Amino acid sequence: MQSGNQTSVYHFILVGLHHLPHLGVPLFLAFFVIYILTVSGNGLIMLTVLLDVKLQRPMYWFLCHLSFLDMTISSAIVPKMLAGFLSNSRVISFQGCVIQLFSFHFLGCTECFLYTLMAYDRFLAICKPLYYATIMTRSICTCLACGTWLGGTLHSLFQTSFTFRLPFCGPNRVDYFFCDIPVILRLVCADTTINELVTFVDIGFLALTCFALILTSYGYIVSAILRIRSANGRRNAFSTYAAHLTVVVVYYVPCTFIYLRPGSQEPLDGVVAVFYTVITPLLNPIIYTLRNKEMKAALGRLGRCKEEHRHSSYWKPNSGHHMGYTK
Repeated sequence: MQSGNQTSVYHFILVGLHHLPHLGVPLFLAFFVIYILTVSGNGLIMLTVLLDVKLQRPMYWFLCHLSFLDMTISSAIVPKMLAGFLSNSRVISFQGCVIQLFSFHFLGCTECFLYTLMAYDRFLAICKPLYYATIMTRSICTCLACGTWLGGTLHSLFQTSFTFRLPFCGPNRVDYFFCDIPVILRLVCADTTINELVTFVDIGFLALTCFALILTSYGYIVSAILRIRSANGRRNAFSTYAAHLTVVVVYYVPCTFIYLRPGSQEPLDGVVAVFYTVITPLLNPIIYTLRNKEMKAALGRLGRCKEEHRHSSYWKPNSGHHMGYTK
């Protein structure tokens, strides 16, 4: 076993998701459609929140951040995976692997904090409505949002540097569809016990703590909903927040499955990882848009505004200047 931090590996080979050869094209088309829907759906949410003055509230401010995170985390993983379905060349440079691992953990940790913050925001709005406006001011919301990004940055810097300080001197086949800590540690030609323990404690503790705080917030919300006298009101509230909690569960449960089992090499890990890298970013625009009356109304206003603008531009008499003529 070699010591030190010399690295003789200059690229890695991403094996990708295990599938039969004839399924390459169908899988490419399926994940390509999911990726396009993810980017366009989350982009539409961001555009709507930024343009509609009626949505300038903390909940939608955080939702805008979540949409941006979903777009970027999907863009950090899916394009390379798509290329692997159609090409035999699945090479990623050493530097590219470092960047991908840093980006994934930076964006993923930030999203983890943001889910917790959004749950706390809903807890205040439902359970402490009289204090909500004084607590969730614009400046506080900005500080909280920036705090999630800062926390994600620090977490990812630590994990990335702690992983790639180790020597890589032989195997370079990554039995996964992207560069992540558990699979990268299998390629290290040194003792990884400390790294596995730190990953288990750091990521596991972070995920479980955030998940526990979210469940606590939703526990108080459910208690408040049960006090609603109207059966229809209770049903609508339960429907909305059950959908929100479903997204959180789809995100956190696969994460804990991957990172709380140090040294695991099960082929199922790749399939599980698809949930929080591909499926969850697609679910967010569906859950937070189609099940939200204010967002649907805002989308309707945006559509009508664009239609009126197009219609007025079409019928507006054109002067010589507009036709491209000059005097």
